[in-house]
Amino acid sequence: MLGFLRLLLPKEERFFELFDRHANTVVGGAEALRALLDGGDGIQKNFQTIIDREHDADAITREVLTAIRRTFITPFDRDGIQDLTNAMDDSIDQMQKTAKTIMLFEVRAFTPQMKDMADNIVQCARLVQEAVPLLRSISENATRLSAITEKVTRLEGEADDIHDVGLKELFKQQTANANSISFFVAHEIYDHLEKCVDRFDDVANEIQSIVIDHV
Repeated sequence: MLGFLRLLLPKEERFFELFDRHANTVVGGAEALRALLDGGDGIQKNFQTIIDREHDADAITREVLTAIRRTFITPFDRDGIQDLTNAMDDSIDQMQKTAKTIMLFEVRAFTPQMKDMADNIVQCARLVQEAVPLLRSISENATRLSAITEKVTRLEGEADDIHDVGLKELFKQQTANANSISFFVAHEIYDHLEKCVDRFDDVANEIQSIVIDHV
């Protein structure tokens, strides 16, 4: 019966506007994180941008949850809307944790592998930004949505490989220098970067679940 009603009654389109804003916020955070890893005088500015975008994402998440409670007919399942929103929010939360770790330990130089992982994070964010508008017409865009989610998963796998190479190289360098503190700090940054990509894989999984449920 609910499925029949969904066909007859107008849907709340505001959700798509919120998805777009959320995705744009995530891209802004990802680009600032990548820029932060270039070091230099822009570190503080890029850190603040990440903090600001995370606050924006929190506000959008609250708007989505309020809209879910107040809307009778949603574009697709309420659980799907909530899970997708939370997954996107988790991705920028993890970026913020990464940036805070960098600022806490006053790290100002970053390995090539860290920058490569950040490149993957930006690519994932932009793929999500491409995907969310396509949810307006899931059936028509199912093939492209599936391709996007598969690309995010591949990028997550690539980031894992980059993480392992970077950590191994780090271990060799710090063992030679007997600098356990530097190893610990860099390991923390690698761990946070890996989790950033993992969170985007979660977003991709939520998008794919929505596609499967509605095609």
